[in-house]
Amino acid sequence: MFRAFGIVGVLLFIGADLHAEGPALWNGNGSDSAFSEPPSFRHDVMAVLSKSGCNLGTCHGNQNGKGGFRLSLRGQDPDTDFMTLTRQLGGRRVSPLEPDRSLLLQKPLMKIPHEGGRRLTESDDAYVILRDWIEGGMLDDRSSAAQLVELRLTPSLSTVLATAGSVQLRVEAEFSDGSIRDVTRLSVFESSWPTAEVTRDGLVSLYTIGEASDKNSEASGASSGASVASGLTTVTARYLNHQTAARVEFIRDDPEFQFSSPAVATSFDRAVFRQLERLRIQPAGICDDRTFLRRVYLDVTGLLPPPERAQEFLASSEEDKRIRLIDDLLASEEFIDNQALRWADLLRVEEKTLDRKGVSVFYRWIRESISADKPLPEFAQEILSARGSTYTEPATNFYRALRTSEERAEASAQLFLGIRLQCAKCHNHPFDRWTQDDYYGWSNFFARIDYKIIENKRRDTNDTHEFDGEQIVFVKNEGDVKNPGTGRVPPLRFPGEAGQSNVETETTESDRLQQLGTWISARGNERFSVTQANRIWYQLFGKGVVDPIDDFRATNPPSNPELLSLIVRQFENGGSRIRPLMREILRSSTYQLAADVNESSRNDDVCFSHVEARRLTAEQLLDAISQVTGSTPQYGESKDQKRAVQLVGVRNGGHRYSPPESGDRFLQLFGKPDRLQTCECERSEETTLSQTFEMVSGQLIHELMRSRDGLIATAVRNKTGPSDFLEQLYWRALSRSPSDTEREALRQYAESHRDLRAAYEDIMWAVLNSNEFLLRP
Repeated sequence: MFRAFGIVGVLLFIGADLHAEGPALWNGNGSDSAFSEPPSFRHDVMAVLSKSGCNLGTCHGNQNGKGGFRLSLRGQDPDTDFMTLTRQLGGRRVSPLEPDRSLLLQKPLMKIPHEGGRRLTESDDAYVILRDWIEGGMLDDRSSAAQLVELRLTPSLSTVLATAGSVQLRVEAEFSDGSIRDVTRLSVFESSWPTAEVTRDGLVSLYTIGEASDKNSEASGASSGASVASGLTTVTARYLNHQTAARVEFIRDDPEFQFSSPAVATSFDRAVFRQLERLRIQPAGICDDRTFLRRVYLDVTGLLPPPERAQEFLASSEEDKRIRLIDDLLASEEFIDNQALRWADLLRVEEKTLDRKGVSVFYRWIRESISADKPLPEFAQEILSARGSTYTEPATNFYRALRTSEERAEASAQLFLGIRLQCAKCHNHPFDRWTQDDYYGWSNFFARIDYKIIENKRRDTNDTHEFDGEQIVFVKNEGDVKNPGTGRVPPLRFPGEAGQSNVETETTESDRLQQLGTWISARGNERFSVTQANRIWYQLFGKGVVDPIDDFRATNPPSNPELLSLIVRQFENGGSRIRPLMREILRSSTYQLAADVNESSRNDDVCFSHVEARRLTAEQLLDAISQVTGSTPQYGESKDQKRAVQLVGVRNGGHRYSPPESGDRFLQLFGKPDRLQTCECERSEETTLSQTFEMVSGQLIHELMRSRDGLIATAVRNKTGPSDFLEQLYWRALSRSPSDTEREALRQYAESHRDLRAAYEDIMWAVLNSNEFLLRP
């Protein structure tokens, strides 16, 4: 033995490579005789390091390591990890002569102090693998180990009782030599739903919730089975550099459940109601006409319905009045304004990099494209293939705001393909299949973009990100980016479809942007279609079928795959345009559901069993206040713009260094984005104490209410009585008449004040701060 160890030791210290001949035959049962040969470093040891959490970013996978010990993040670099384990510290981390004295075993067993705590016990499979690998000579099977080509998680969809059911997941790995192996006990599992637990061995259950519900039920005398709400979770399994996901649905144990739903109006309803019935979730009923009226006006135009239109709609008894209203709004100028605002946010139409003229021409082009009902593939193609003057070729301003190939690649992938590539810049993506070669292969499409700055009259000469003047965007004849991990230039690469290899494009040195534009607008580009269709659904529901809407990956599957397929099909059948898909969604029963919840739907926030009330956006709120008060706020020098939804830039009017007007300050306070990111997430939906103070006693609302041409001033001047004033106020703000109780109480309040104007102001303050006004129903 001494002689054998001496040979191994000499080879280790001179840095020779040791390769196991043939595959390891670990049978995975954790017994003392689990191996007929030492475990595979590539297939077993690397998996154990992930399973135990050793190579996570919070532990030794951190870029600086922990305690002088650094592993590659999530096991992306087995070669380096092998050298780290066997060579560093003079090989003291592993001891083939005395395996039990190896630091690699003693620290996770807590026989030596370990900041990461206990990670192993001597009965664990992981311990057996590490020990047997060390005892077997710490072989690296780099040349003989087959490559992992596919990871399968079964069952892919399970439906079980929430109170007592559980699902045992099985993970199979297929390798390049055709072999298939059960790697369940070597895989890392994660659940997307905090109340669903998944064990280290892949058993998914809700038993903790069931126990808690039983206790609550015993106290209340309710049935424990029915008290557990239905829900679904996505379980992710990760083995080596692959990961996949399965969906587990938990249903209420309620034998008496009888599903009932509103009438099916579209194919979307059929998909939604089918899933709800399977989950034993009762959907809400159809909302009343007033709720629908306010909802569809805010979603389509960003505005409250005018009082006259609201009264006409609510008084009508025609059966098709909702469909006719939808068609009218989709054909309106206000719809175009609302869509232009959304795309201006995403395309980063802001003054610092585009300057005032660039902002104006880019916004005008966006609005004209929407007005012309331009198909979104054509819209994207014109943006991605743009070059020329930023003043005469408006779409080039997209590139003007993105000064590096990496910024262009990340923004384009996120906006048009629903892919967040940022994490693949420095290392392979930890939650998706994208590699650094994918990242830099995609970035190379944008590597040759350059700028000719005709003039730059920036005010801050030290700010290299500020531009004020015309620029020419052009494509150079040469220039590539290298993968810093390999030092090589990766081939041009389009991100592939899910489940397929990434598509490398064999190209000549022709126009890369033209190739990119052609590919993005091709009819068969499923990834583009699903991203844009999901985005339109998000606009109307506040969440996507895939959510976040720009994070499509296997480990973030759609909440309802059937529904997603249907909206994509409708999008493509409608010429990949916004209006046809939006019309189909708006007329669906799913969109027209009420916001009521019941015992079965109280925890549902992904299956669309009811509509969730949302706070008005910054622009919607300011325009609504303006509509109610009858007065328009100031937006710098933009005297011709009457509504916040029509504003072109982030700051509107004066130079961006000038003090903002009250309208701009209000919009910023309530979450209007600065347009520095290509992401819907930049718009803040948080509620803050400052917003409350602004609504209760803010200067802007005070100024608007005291306007000489506003509702209150006109009522006082015309000696309008309290009852008539209340009628006007309520129809403007809430699209209804005040109830008898409200009318009588507020009339008495107004008549008890000597100063009628002050009384009217108090009443208006109260209405503007009601949830009925502040929330999109």
